[in-house]
Amino acid sequence: MSDQNNNAPAGAQALFRGLAVIEAIARGARTLATIGEAIGCTRSTTHRLVAALVQAGYLRSLDGQYMLGAKLIELGFKARDQLPLTELARPHLERLAQLTQDTVHLGVREGGDVLYLDKLPGARGLEMRSRVGLRMPLALTGVGKALMLDLPETKWQALYEEGLQRRAGQPGLREEFTPWPDYLAQQRAYVAGGYSFDLEENELGIRCVAAPIRDASGTIVAALSVASAIPYMPEVRLRALCPDVIACARAISLDLGWTIPGGVNHE
Repeated sequence: MSDQNNNAPAGAQALFRGLAVIEAIARGARTLATIGEAIGCTRSTTHRLVAALVQAGYLRSLDGQYMLGAKLIELGFKARDQLPLTELARPHLERLAQLTQDTVHLGVREGGDVLYLDKLPGARGLEMRSRVGLRMPLALTGVGKALMLDLPETKWQALYEEGLQRRAGQPGLREEFTPWPDYLAQQRAYVAGGYSFDLEENELGIRCVAAPIRDASGTIVAALSVASAIPYMPEVRLRALCPDVIACARAISLDLGWTIPGGVNHE
């Protein structure tokens, strides 16, 4: 717990500690010992916090180990549904999914990550590791690269290096990753085209094309992508999908109040 939390009133301290328990379990702590170590509390205090959260449905216990409970799943879906962006974007994403028959994602930036807000599975029966609520390094995903388009190149490099560190040793990824000079050239081309590609950097055998979504201020606030396996996504189709993906992102942007620079908004 932070010093700020330790200096909070007693009731607030208990709340912060309870939230710290949930976050620790979300990061992989499973036993009272590992949870207590993560939150910096004694075993007895940790037990009281965990027991209260289990009783309230925020955690569940199985064979002496603790996991996130059904109440958090319920709240997670409610939180997603209350995001105006998700509700506003859904009809556009559904049309894009129907047009392409491929998996469609919607994501936003959370620090150095892309957070997936929505996923519409494709009609081809493909399984991908992406899911609503999953976080992935920005620099390794098509959606993430689209979210990066307006950032300075120095920030691109920092996110690129962070992504490389986090992907090290992960199974199911290409051993060789795009060298920085090539990555920089690609990202510059994406800026010029208003789209981005994922060429198996995030998941072996999966490619995607993504585009940024802007709000009324012109700021990139989200991105969407169309993803599929290589047999359904050869390079020629990847490029052919760019206009449809960009058009979908633009339509959502217009609904958010974005104005096309130097043009007239119309559909």
